[in-house]
Amino acid sequence: MESKEISLNNRETVLSLLLQFMKFGFFTFGGGMSIVAQMQETYVEKKHLITNADLIDIVSVARSLPGTMIGNAAMLFGYRIAGPLGGLACMFGMVTPPFFTLALITLFYKAIETNYWVRAAMTGIRSAIVPIIAVTFLKMIQGSFPYVPCYLVAICCAAAMLLSEVNAVWLILFGVFSGLAITWMMDRREQTNDLH
Repeated sequence: MESKEISLNNRETVLSLLLQFMKFGFFTFGGGMSIVAQMQETYVEKKHLITNADLIDIVSVARSLPGTMIGNAAMLFGYRIAGPLGGLACMFGMVTPPFFTLALITLFYKAIETNYWVRAAMTGIRSAIVPIIAVTFLKMIQGSFPYVPCYLVAICCAAAMLLSEVNAVWLILFGVFSGLAITWMMDRREQTNDLH
């Protein structure tokens, strides 16, 4: 799906991405997946720049690359919207606010480490993050699996992760080959139906 903002002045697009991802970096608690939730709400539901399937593809590739998942996802998303400068804008926008926040916190870490109010606030934040991530996960599933057998692949991989000690690399490879096989079979079926 092509971005609506690609046609705008590239400098405006890059600046817009930088500011939006700085906002994510400042105000999103709970790590990478909660930031994905914010990306889903902003860029899938409100701005309609990408689909849920596009976001899942970005996150899947980002998790497969070295480095932090959310830094990779920001770079890939920005590149998709505005090229290399967009990728850099998203990445720097994402990491700059937490970097300075953590630098400031380290100066006072001993003072706040045992503070009752800080620990209580962190407990509440952790409790709020779980449903945010869960709701985003459910929203992203809708429309992401184009064929029914994809659900079976997802269930098998989840069961393997939960019930065995299988390496995630094998599950990713299983997913790749399953996706190729499912798509090939469905394309063949559609071609056969078109002939009849």
